[in-house]
Amino acid sequence: MNAFVIDAFEFSRHREQREGDVVIADLPRLAAESVNMPASLHWSLHGGTDGLGHPQLIMSVSGSIHLMCQRCMTPLKLDIASESVLILAKNDEHADEIDALLADDTIDVIVGSKTLNVSDLIEDEALLAIPLAPKHDVCPDNAAVESAMSARKPSPFDVLKGMKQ
Repeated sequence: MNAFVIDAFEFSRHREQREGDVVIADLPRLAAESVNMPASLHWSLHGGTDGLGHPQLIMSVSGSIHLMCQRCMTPLKLDIASESVLILAKNDEHADEIDALLADDTIDVIVGSKTLNVSDLIEDEALLAIPLAPKHDVCPDNAAVESAMSARKPSPFDVLKGMKQ
């Protein structure tokens, strides 16, 4: 995906909407987490205003990504379906004011710009949707893990206990 840049404030003011698909390989930070480069994510971006008149963007990202299971080190398919409300502020101080006014953890306040890279928003949304340590609920090859656990050496204390008797 080539860099898709918008004027965030104008996009919101005109209530514009865009959507598309992006190949994970085109998102370098997300591609580094993934084990399948050919996959893609669907995204949509809607501009508007919140109930207090602040410009906002609603970013949705969905699709599947394969990550490495941190328990068994085999691929793990993770479905992503994420949506974020992003209130736009003019600068950091304004963002802090809006954040304090809203006092809502489900809404993120970001500093908007005339050159907002939508690819970065898509990648950020996907990265926030994946767990820090992805794991299968039940690993597909549990037999290898179980045999490694059962093949443990006997405790030296158990050996000494046996000698004592």
